Amino acid sequence: MASIASVTEAPARALTVLSEEESLFQSTVRRFAKEQIAPHVRQMDEAGVFRKEILQQFFELGLMGIEIPEEYGGQGGTFFQCLLAVEELSAVDPSAGVIVDVQNTIVNNAILRWANQDQKRRYLPRLAGDTVSSYALSEAGSGSDAFALATRAVDQGDHFLLTGRKLWITNAAEAGLFLLFANANPEAGHRGITAFLIERDFPGFQVGKKEDKLGIRASSTCELILDNCRVPRANVLGEVGKGYKVAIETLNEGRIAIGAQMIGLARGAFDHARAYVQQRKQFGKLIAEFQGVQFQLAVMATELEAARLLVYNACRLRDAGQPFVTEAAMAKYYASEIAEKVASKAIEIHGGVGVTKDYPVEKLFRDAKIGRIYEGTSNIQLVTIAKGLMK
Repeated sequence: MASIASVTEAPARALTVLSEEESLFQSTVRRFAKEQIAPHVRQMDEAGVFRKEILQQFFELGLMGIEIPEEYGGQGGTFFQCLLAVEELSAVDPSAGVIVDVQNTIVNNAILRWANQDQKRRYLPRLAGDTVSSYALSEAGSGSDAFALATRAVDQGDHFLLTGRKLWITNAAEAGLFLLFANANPEAGHRGITAFLIERDFPGFQVGKKEDKLGIRASSTCELILDNCRVPRANVLGEVGKGYKVAIETLNEGRIAIGAQMIGLARGAFDHARAYVQQRKQFGKLIAEFQGVQFQLAVMATELEAARLLVYNACRLRDAGQPFVTEAAMAKYYASEIAEKVASKAIEIHGGVGVTKDYPVEKLFRDAKIGRIYEGTSNIQLVTIAKGLMK
């Protein structure tokens, strides 16, 4: 299959102005999602498993290493292109969007920023070529309070022994590499937290139970079990005790991508609703002719565009090296709220068939709920926004 860079189809229209290169990239991912993913969405949702051949296509198209430099086998693209990919995939299947999101905006991003040259040489070609990655921070007692980690790392000189249990870890079933956080000095509190690069076959490491979820069911969410897991010192990402910085800064950027996932989801729901009203007849005419329906679509489109502008603006600030944390929180908060609202309204526009699995809006409504929870709940985003306003 051709790489993303080699496809020459004319760019799809974007509501927000994009460069020619960005428009081409967007239209290519959009076409791929519609042609290669859409036919399998319902089956993957029901089975709760993402198809391996689509994952392989992600790698072949360069979607798993968008920002990774070409010297390591990546596309040498931009963070904004990562967002465009997540948005377009999520319009068809938010499970696909979050797989690409975690790979690019979380793990690849962290390695590009904090890894030493040896770590980059060892892992970036794999992440661009064939290895899915996962980000492991959350635990049973560590959710919104991200630094209340119970997982411990004991320094053994040339290696660490990690013991603990992680929960709700995205991509865990497929991942071969895990960016995992543990506390190497509990007495120091969050200043003992350390980031580790853990390979799936490291002794003492195990992927546990897979969660049976409400939405984004094709995206795996599993527990991780560490029983004296032996991790070489060479696999510490950054410095010992500086993992909190890796986690905070990575999540700040990852939240923009969750915003992209949510606006993609909302656009998918909106497009289904807009198509349906031009097919469904009541009282002798298409329901698209009723002003009440038109007004609902108008509000949905307006709120979706507002959410998109928030997401794109946060990304542009980040790429320009400007402060963006408050804007990222705004984008994630608002996009997740709008995704749930638009998906719900799309069901109502469909009427009774909207709640059946024969129509995709039912699935998108289920998928939307997680947006207000993972990578920082809506309340946590409001706290971040409020802090930014008080500075």
